[in-house]
Order: sequence, then C-alpha cells, then structure tokens
Amino acid sequence: MASDTWSEHSRDAFGFVETLDRLSTLEDVTSTLEHALARFGIEHFIVVGPPISGNDFDDLVIASRWPRAFFMLYVENDHARVDPLLRRAAQSHMPFEWNAESFFASADARVAEVMRRRADFGLRHGYVVPIHGPNGYEGHVSMTGPALELSASARYALHLMAVYAFDRMCALRGHRGERPSRKSALTSREREVLAWAARGKSASQISETLRISKRTVDEHTQTAARKLGAANRTQAVAIALRDRIIEA
Repeated sequence: MASDTWSEHSRDAFGFVETLDRLSTLEDVTSTLEHALARFGIEHFIVVGPPISGNDFDDLVIASRWPRAFFMLYVENDHARVDPLLRRAAQSHMPFEWNAESFFASADARVAEVMRRRADFGLRHGYVVPIHGPNGYEGHVSMTGPALELSASARYALHLMAVYAFDRMCALRGHRGERPSRKSALTSREREVLAWAARGKSASQISETLRISKRTVDEHTQTAARKLGAANRTQAVAIALRDRIIEA
C-alpha cells in the first residue's frame, strides 16, 4: 500500500512538472498549482519571491490564493515584519509543517496576534517550502489546509512541485533569465542517482539498487546539487527535471 502511495504521489508530481513546461503565463501556472495542491488537501497557498531591500511584502508576492480579506489585513498591519513562518523560511533549507495554535502562547504578543489572525481565516495548519540558492534565501511557497496530515510521500511530492513551480513563476516574472543546460556538468552516475531520487528513493534504497555504499550515494547527491546550484536534494531533482538532465 505504501509503495502504491509513493507511486501515486510521484505520478502527481511528474505530471505537474510536465504540465508546467507547456504553460506560458503566470496565471496558468498559478491555476495549475492550485488544482494540483487540492489533491493533497491544500486549500490556500502563497508564493513569495526573492527579497528586495526596501520592498513591501505585497511587492514580493508572485502568486496568492490566500483569502483576499486576510491578505489585505496582513499587508495593512505589516504582519510580515513579525511573522514567525517567514523568519523560519529564511533560515531553513528544508520544508516544515506548522500549527497556528502552537504560537498562541508565544511570549511575543505580535507573533501570537499574526497566528491568531491566520487561524481566524481558516489558515490553521500548513506546510512551507523554503527556496534557497547559491546566494542564499530566494523565497518560499506556503501552503495551508484545514487539517493537514501529510505522509512522507506527500511531503516529498509537494516539495518537488513547490520548487518547480517557484522556478517557473520566477522565470515568467522575469526574476530569472534563461539558464543554460548543465547536463554535461554531471557524471552519468550523478544523473543516475538523481533519477532514482526523483522517484522518491532514499539514499539507502539507491545504494542497494546501484550496489554502491550509502556514503557514495550521498557524495554523488551532494556533488550534483552543488554543480546545479541547489540547496538540497529535492531542489537538485527539480533543476535536473527542468533542464532535462533526467526524465520524469
């Protein structure tokens, strides 16, 4: 059953990636992301782009499916300045889940306030995917649902989809120009390891399949990520899919 779930979520992620490659407008990408996330119980999301000194929060938002009233309240009250989720996204290289109620007793009344306001609009549980590149924090994708209970395979699929959607949206917004393919930069073994990683295989499982040590798998993954300018394994997979280094 678990294997079937992994396969189903992998198909969802790969199908999403292939669809995004055919879209040419930000609204189309946003609508496709909305539809894809709904399969995981995600009702609202926001995509925040690269931080720019002096810019207000709403200037950094690439796409939003937050409740409009909450978005306006958030901006008007400058909640971004004290939002604990934004702070953690800027510091963490890996996705994380959150529960609004866990912040209600915060010693910082401003933090408690912004999380209470989230909860008032039904944004009680969420999953945030930070995006980091060679130069540090680039933005994040924040997703919320009424009562998220994400399996490991669902978290992996959402991570991959968020990274790929973020990259596509940034390109359409002009934050990123066309990037040259770096296929020749990776060895055949590095590509092979990323291809198995794209299917949700752990380092231990990949080592058994390829008959090499887990340490060697980790080294190949880290080297490939560094060559691709990725901050973690999933981002490396997303870039490799985007540049056709590996196939979905």
